[in-house]
Amino acid sequence: MERKDHIDALGVALLIAISANLGLNQALVKLVNAGMAPAFQAGMRSACAILPVIFYMQWQGKKIRLDDGSLWPGLACGILFAAEFYLLFGALDRTTVSRSAVLFYTMPVWVALAAHFLIPGERLTPRRMAGLVLAVAGVAVAMLRPSAGSVADSIPAGVMLTGDLMALAGATGWAAIAILARTTKLAKSSPEMQLLYQLAVSAPILIAVSVMAGDTFRAMTPLLWGAFAYQVIGVVAIGFTVWFWVLSKYPASGVASYAFLTPLFGVVFGWLIFGEQLTPGLIIALALVGAGIWLVNRR
Repeated sequence: MERKDHIDALGVALLIAISANLGLNQALVKLVNAGMAPAFQAGMRSACAILPVIFYMQWQGKKIRLDDGSLWPGLACGILFAAEFYLLFGALDRTTVSRSAVLFYTMPVWVALAAHFLIPGERLTPRRMAGLVLAVAGVAVAMLRPSAGSVADSIPAGVMLTGDLMALAGATGWAAIAILARTTKLAKSSPEMQLLYQLAVSAPILIAVSVMAGDTFRAMTPLLWGAFAYQVIGVVAIGFTVWFWVLSKYPASGVASYAFLTPLFGVVFGWLIFGEQLTPGLIIALALVGAGIWLVNRR
């Protein structure tokens, strides 16, 4: 299949499916946190996803290369990846899926802000500045307005605030990975190789942190093992493989414009699975963040 100069019906369908998959992932992480400690779950997911990614690279005829100058930035990305998911999985242990989705998926906004200073030709235009302001306003609304619902009502306000801050910090860690991947020799590596660095480095770090803390398994059930297996296969192995394929076939700017859908799906799955109420404050926050992401990515 040739590279497209626009996103056709197939591309739209795949991007919507990818966004829904990532939104569902946050709900599944919170679900599995009942059976595995957050950091342990994140580490095990990385460890279990390494082989599927290697198999995919072999299938595509792509080599695992460490001699192209990408080793050190790749290791740095892996450490950032561990920090990012330590924060995100920990956030979902402390706050709601809806709030975490809104805050964590502000990542494109922080990339745009950092790129303004670090990447030539990525200046903040008035339109992108407006997007940044809208997204920050959405973050403020999400963190200041209380949530409601069976899950939210059982979480103390201080614990929820800690979770919110962890989700936001995780978003900036994700943004740092994106900037590092664009400003170092890691940019010469394939997306699959970049992901492999992140999985291979983060897995031992996260598992070691959990083991040293004495917090690994909690109360796993067949349902939770199924949800974990879906994360490994459906989200990381298949989901990211499809994502790489979409990036290889469609314009990157068009693909990025669909980023605002993921927090929307995260909010929907938080409501469906955990009964998190769609409060006016959360809807306003989601609309502001979504509009901000769209303006930042729009070309």
